[in-house]
Amino acid sequence: MKPCIIIPVYNHEHAIVQVIERIKSYRVPCILVNDGSSGACSKVLDACTKQEADWITLLNRTENGGKGAAVLDGFNAAIKLGYSHVLQIDADGQHNTDDIPRFIEAGRLHPNAMILGQPVFDESVPKNRLYGRRVTNFWIAINTLSLAIADGMCGFRLYPLTAVEQLISTTSIGRGMNYDIDVVVRLYWQGVEAINVPTAVHYPYDGVSHFKLWQDNVLISKTHAQLFFGMLIRTSRLILRHWR
Repeated sequence: MKPCIIIPVYNHEHAIVQVIERIKSYRVPCILVNDGSSGACSKVLDACTKQEADWITLLNRTENGGKGAAVLDGFNAAIKLGYSHVLQIDADGQHNTDDIPRFIEAGRLHPNAMILGQPVFDESVPKNRLYGRRVTNFWIAINTLSLAIADGMCGFRLYPLTAVEQLISTTSIGRGMNYDIDVVVRLYWQGVEAINVPTAVHYPYDGVSHFKLWQDNVLISKTHAQLFFGMLIRTSRLILRHWR
């Protein structure tokens, strides 16, 4: 197993410094993807990369393309660098990086599975985000015809890169905030098993959220609809898989 970490970054110049400091001790190679951030954030990312050049690689996107676009660029870089697994972490500091060893160990025990963070929220979680998440997970259960995926929106997850490479070479994946949902359902359809790891989530160090309530909810709703019709043509296969 040869894992790396991917962190998509868009204008989290304060939080990302703390995130990097927290993951440094694990000495897992890290790919930072600068998704068209401001000059201030870009300078911070450049400085962090120079200071930690032995384990951090920086990818710079010229324009902000969305979370999915950034992570997909990170995937392609990780594939070229020969990594076997990617651990995705958000840049805003909401994830409990102390759980990194648990995710990597789960990946070692189940190298062909996706290891998905199952959030354990504290009082900092915005109520609208919490309720929206419940709706999303309801639709994920429908679109997979299973309860295998406990949470399809948590950005703390470990992917087997062989399965990811197969998926992204044949399928267009959501490039915005719909990415986490889209990729996890399609990997499940592809036959990748899901293992859920409970992990604490706290919102966030710097209070910066790039979730656009109206625009992103519409995008996510469209993705659920597309996945629903995709599920319909896979119904017999999914039912057979469940019974097996």
